[in-house]
Amino acid sequence: MTAKRQLHLNTNVTALGRHPAGWRLLNQPNAIVDLRFYQQIANVAERGKLDALFLSDAVALKGHARGPSQALEPTVLLTALAAHTTHLGLIATASSTYNDPFNLARRFSSVDHLTGGRVALNVVTTYDAAAAANFSLSRVPDKAERYARAREFVDVLAKLWDSWEDGALLADQDTGRYADPDRVHAIHHRGTYFQVDGPLNLPRSPQGRPVLIQAGSSEGGRELAAATADAVFTAQTTVEGGQRFYADIKGRARALGRNPEHIHILPGLFPVIGGTEAQARARKAEMDELIDWEAALAGFAQVLGVDADDLPLDRPLPYEKIAKVARGDQSQGFVDATLQLARADNLTVRELLDRNPGAHRIVIGTPEQVADTIETWFLQRAADGFNLNADVFPSGLEAVVDHVIPILQRRGLFRRDYEGTTLRDHFALPRPASQYAEA
Repeated sequence: MTAKRQLHLNTNVTALGRHPAGWRLLNQPNAIVDLRFYQQIANVAERGKLDALFLSDAVALKGHARGPSQALEPTVLLTALAAHTTHLGLIATASSTYNDPFNLARRFSSVDHLTGGRVALNVVTTYDAAAAANFSLSRVPDKAERYARAREFVDVLAKLWDSWEDGALLADQDTGRYADPDRVHAIHHRGTYFQVDGPLNLPRSPQGRPVLIQAGSSEGGRELAAATADAVFTAQTTVEGGQRFYADIKGRARALGRNPEHIHILPGLFPVIGGTEAQARARKAEMDELIDWEAALAGFAQVLGVDADDLPLDRPLPYEKIAKVARGDQSQGFVDATLQLARADNLTVRELLDRNPGAHRIVIGTPEQVADTIETWFLQRAADGFNLNADVFPSGLEAVVDHVIPILQRRGLFRRDYEGTTLRDHFALPRPASQYAEA
């Protein structure tokens, strides 16, 4: 009998919340460097039985420090949160462009051991020129090079995580045998970007390998995700666009011999919740009053690759001009999702800015309306779940956990309790065997 498909929900912790001005309503607006703030978020997420807490990252300061950004290094924060949670999965982002695979393999395997198997790595390629300058590079590697490096990077990670077979650690006090050398393997990787001997210097982790996440929506990102990812974080704003992306990734995975049910498609969703729709709109309006709209427009234009003067607020996007922009140092997924939404609803620039220029679908309304959106996307195969973006933490997440999650549970869509201990259990993913044990 085929197991019933299960909805997956994470909370996406980006700075102090998804709304650009929400932080101005917090009692502690400097909470980006306060561990207690993140502990509170993690505790709320675990109370709601969410799959995981997801930490995004950037390796350059954005916006000249005009607003809160992701400040703490995510694997350090993840490790600190591990001690204050028992079941919640913990996902941290790291760049394959500006890291070495051995260090990341060791770091994530270490935390996977310390958490009993609750860790995932979100591998990203970094296109930001300011990031390149922080790593002694005069230019950003082009997109093809970034994705070629990422593909090899992930291959080395898997080899290192598999370099100890299950059961290789004996720790037999009677015989004095600590490990079985026949089940510990040097990887002898020789590639275009990396030459790594291995093996990793710690045993296989509790879930075999940390879960691997991918977040790109370009052609290179889709290829990498279909070949390697356990889950894909994506920006989709319409059901139709979500269905196309979902079918594309699942089809690519199937063509590569993978079970498409073992790769989860998780778009971002940005709910703003009130007891009534009017209350939800009033909550958003209160935060909107605090936005620097001139700065918001400038940032929006920069991401689209056009000038702010090209974006009159009460006119549609200049589609032809945007189509001509080279995408080497911009997010193709963001642009595609923005254009899909604008065309689908015939939106002006002002309306797009109001809808959330972070390119994740925004739902302003009651808990039932948010639950309806989640259910529709899930049942219509536009998503396997969502990366939930709170408008401002912790209240935005508390609204989801206290009011939306119970509705999804009553509808039989979401768990009432954790049924396993590892993140692979939460994601309903099989535990992979070591590729060396199979050889």
